[in-house]
Amino acid sequence: MVKVFTPDDQARIAAAIAMAERRTSGEIFCVFARQVSSYRDVSLGWAAASALILPMLLIPLNFDPAWFPGLGDSWEAAHLAAREVTIGKTLSAYAVVQAAIFASVLLITCIPAVQRLVIPRRVRRARVRRAALQQFLAHGLHTTRNRTGVLIFAALSDRQVEIVADEAIHSKVDAEVWAKAVDALTRSLRVGRAADGFETAIGLTGDVLATHFPPRTDNPDELPNRLVEI
Repeated sequence: MVKVFTPDDQARIAAAIAMAERRTSGEIFCVFARQVSSYRDVSLGWAAASALILPMLLIPLNFDPAWFPGLGDSWEAAHLAAREVTIGKTLSAYAVVQAAIFASVLLITCIPAVQRLVIPRRVRRARVRRAALQQFLAHGLHTTRNRTGVLIFAALSDRQVEIVADEAIHSKVDAEVWAKAVDALTRSLRVGRAADGFETAIGLTGDVLATHFPPRTDNPDELPNRLVEI
């Protein structure tokens, strides 16, 4: 797996976390994900819906199985009036159209650029949020002594950022307060400067934590100061 961040980038981010945490009793942890979901189920949904609906547009055009080689009127259908044969061929042709549409839409909607257009924003947002919460728990941010862990989570393919704060922070800081950090990192992802974005977001997050959670007399570093790539 090719790393997005160089060793120098990792060192810069670790230093930014350490600097921010010197001003607060809070703990900051960063995770970078290339993709939180394949969204294959969404593609399947679009393909199934298209296969059901689009072939109906052929009905006003007098859909005829003769449009397909080998499914046109045979001597048997024409001269023996084999109604069952004609119906069977029509259904077969319709099924071919449905299968072709299903496969085409499925392949097209699996293209990343197309996915960004067809996946509802609320679905993308929900999956990024779920992935962020999973990482929050997986890295033990909920186990800090005073419940002051903060996760900065960035999803590259979705170009979305989530900041997840533990109970003690969430009870004192409104979600809107994190907007500047989220916007800064989101903009940096769009222009390919993820490391710069993380540094800025960490600094802004540190400012918020320093205001509400100043450092304690004993202020241990409870979580690793690093960026995790998944």
